[in-house]
Amino acid sequence: MSRVISLFRLISIHPLLWIVIALSIATAHFLEVSMLLGIIFIHEMGHAAAASFFSWRIKKISLLPFGGVAEMDEHGNRPLKEETIVVLAGPLQHVWMVAAAYVLFSLQILPEDLFHLFINYNVMIFVFNLFPVWPLDGGKLVFLLLSLKDSFPRAHQWTLLISLFSLSLFSIIILLTAPLHLNVWVVIFFLFFSLYHEWKQRRFIFMRFLLERYYGKKSTPDNLKPIQANEEDLVIHVLEKFQRGCKHPIIVEADGRETGTLDENELLHAYFTEKRLTDKISDLLFSY
Repeated sequence: MSRVISLFRLISIHPLLWIVIALSIATAHFLEVSMLLGIIFIHEMGHAAAASFFSWRIKKISLLPFGGVAEMDEHGNRPLKEETIVVLAGPLQHVWMVAAAYVLFSLQILPEDLFHLFINYNVMIFVFNLFPVWPLDGGKLVFLLLSLKDSFPRAHQWTLLISLFSLSLFSIIILLTAPLHLNVWVVIFFLFFSLYHEWKQRRFIFMRFLLERYYGKKSTPDNLKPIQANEEDLVIHVLEKFQRGCKHPIIVEADGRETGTLDENELLHAYFTEKRLTDKISDLLFSY
């Protein structure tokens, strides 16, 4: 119960949302807007509840004029299974909501027009959120899928490129089919801005991933994945090979033969604490 109360304390309502609500009252669309906001709220609470179950650090649960977001203070070092569950916990809320609406409709408690509207809203939000566009749930699932095989920066970069392509394609479809749908264009421009901001911040996001891996609360990865590095490789270039959900012993080679090994924490310590920003791997090998 205390966790539920703590989640409600994290709810934040954007000031513009109050204007949207006021306009819905003035235009006699309050019921529709309330229903839509309720569905979005339950969707985001699904993410937050799953994150709370795994003791994630939750910053806030924001309700925006065109959607919602559960913001986490986690930076890619949680187990991939946990992250998958947290991402899917939002879309899964629509399953029980639709089932509950069907039961109420079958019992003639929910009027037919509201039932169909509720179903349409749920399907719309469910499908839209699974688009492969960052920061929607579909985009986060793409990031998790790419993280299974690729390093953090490459998986992140490819996620943003796939998102840009998908969002551009969606924009063209809307332009051809519903060019005057203002609400959709507001969401599209918001997503383009989010992608632009994420792309500009990608280096900072990667550094934050490494910092949390070194200083923060870390889980113990199950997957041990050695990284082969040449003696002449820079420390930062080896760090760029770090992968989510993996522990990396560093195997140092020269002329095709192994010359030594390093633990990943030795690289992180050298980079962040000793500020050896331009050192080669060979420099660390002789130091440690």
